[in-house]
Amino acid sequence: MRLRDKVILITGAGSGIGKCTALLFAKEGASIIVNDLNVESGTNTVAEISEANGEAYFIQADVTDASSVKAMVDKAINRYGKIDVLFNNAGISGVGKLHEVDLDAWNKTLNVNINGVMLPSKYVIPHMMEQNKGSIINMSSCIAEMGLADRASYSTTKGAILALTKSMQVDYAAYNIRVNAILPGTILTPFVEHYLKQSYENPEEAIEKIKTRQLSGDLGRPEDVAYAALFLASDESRFMMGSPLYIDGGVVFGKDA
Repeated sequence: MRLRDKVILITGAGSGIGKCTALLFAKEGASIIVNDLNVESGTNTVAEISEANGEAYFIQADVTDASSVKAMVDKAINRYGKIDVLFNNAGISGVGKLHEVDLDAWNKTLNVNINGVMLPSKYVIPHMMEQNKGSIINMSSCIAEMGLADRASYSTTKGAILALTKSMQVDYAAYNIRVNAILPGTILTPFVEHYLKQSYENPEEAIEKIKTRQLSGDLGRPEDVAYAALFLASDESRFMMGSPLYIDGGVVFGKDA
């Protein structure tokens, strides 16, 4: 019960890493505020938590819309009285070289992936400041530290999130708020399956090719990231501040001879 009595808001918790993390956090004793744009997906996550005797509450909100996010945070505070941990997990993929990317697609990726971190943080932080404690986990990517073909918009957003994480930590350390980033490699989720279909004619062949980039020789699983988030959400990571946590199978700093 590493998260006993903590209230945790997870954006994009209807599927993939967000859902896996929500289930794990609930098992560890937290009350989970499940956010997703998709009502069916979000309520399914809550149902699974409830079936396992956990505590969860679904709030639909668009993380790119300020009024929607503010309403979500207000509902969460009205229900639980606090938010101990914010996991900014929601995001979308972006595919293409810079000169090929449609401008609307570029703006959408930046809006979801950057404003989708900024807005929940903006409205949760004042409550954390008032309670003089909190942990914020931002979903970046190992792509923030490396070049990867056909990912201009996506890499831009994930680099921005890593920089924002460090800036936030400086601003809010005095309030005992920790802000850290998770930098996953390729994790086999519906999100990744979607961009593989966008990017490759043969997604299965692409998966095998991607495996060779990582020292692990395999793709990550949602639970690999969920357990990293558990560490950052718990008091065990009290001395970790403004830091990137790589869950990438060795793709960034490793090279097989």
